[in-house]
Amino acid sequence: MLNNESSNAPFMKVEGLTKQYRADLPPVFENINFGIQKGEFVCIIGHSGCGKSTILNVIAGLEEATSGGVIMGGKEISGPSLDRGVVFQSHALLPWLTVEDNIAFAVRSRHPEWNRKQVLEHAAKFLDLVGLKSAAKKKPSELSGGMKQRVGIARAFSVEPKMLLMDEPFGALDALTRGVIQDELLKICGATKQTVFMITHDVDESILLADKIMLMSNGPHAKVAEIVINTLPRERSRETIHHDPQFYRIRNHLVDFLVRRSKEIQQCGSAQNSEPLIVRPGLEESTPPPDPSKDQKPKIRMVN
Repeated sequence: MLNNESSNAPFMKVEGLTKQYRADLPPVFENINFGIQKGEFVCIIGHSGCGKSTILNVIAGLEEATSGGVIMGGKEISGPSLDRGVVFQSHALLPWLTVEDNIAFAVRSRHPEWNRKQVLEHAAKFLDLVGLKSAAKKKPSELSGGMKQRVGIARAFSVEPKMLLMDEPFGALDALTRGVIQDELLKICGATKQTVFMITHDVDESILLADKIMLMSNGPHAKVAEIVINTLPRERSRETIHHDPQFYRIRNHLVDFLVRRSKEIQQCGSAQNSEPLIVRPGLEESTPPPDPSKDQKPKIRMVN
């Protein structure tokens, strides 16, 4: 049974999460622990095979962990729920429905008592939010890839989830389209104060969007090795973010982890401390608080 009693607990907490597909194989990841506060935008980065999508699926209630679990809003997650909206890399729109009816389909699941007029008015609000109100009557086949993904985002927001889960939602898009949708997402999250957990392989994207960036070591026995605090001002834009020297300190730290340190951590084995290192590149970097039974001081060092 997970501990959900603490009044100081984060909005969503992952505790001791482990996934092992077969008894004769090592776990993909093990003893994963982290928390997300309400309104936070958190990105997770790691090499293929470290279990990022599996962690997201467990949070979504689409997959079961071998051990450990997830608490959200004081309740343990045991299956899918409208409280958690999911946006995958594939938009997954129903091709026989119009854009507005794709969103209406989701809205009815949240508000089955509403009539069609109420449902469509609600859907129109979120289409407008992603700049696609004029495409309401079109079928998915009439839309570009970027437009389809914006419909998918509008659909996820339309059920007004407590948490939005995104699995590389812009990975298949060209750079220009991806940039436009990133800007849309920043605007929407700023307006709605949405809590977001997002998988990405794009370092620059994570710095633009996230308040915290979680770095996973390589699998098997993968873990969340570091949680990088984004120390850039929260009001960020793609046009100006590169002019801030702190951007490059954060970026260099992330790239160094992916290129070098993620492999070194894997080679050290799974016996290391399971609690991730909290990192502020260019400022302070400190290990998790020490065991109170031991007379030690937290290690603190500067990162250049």
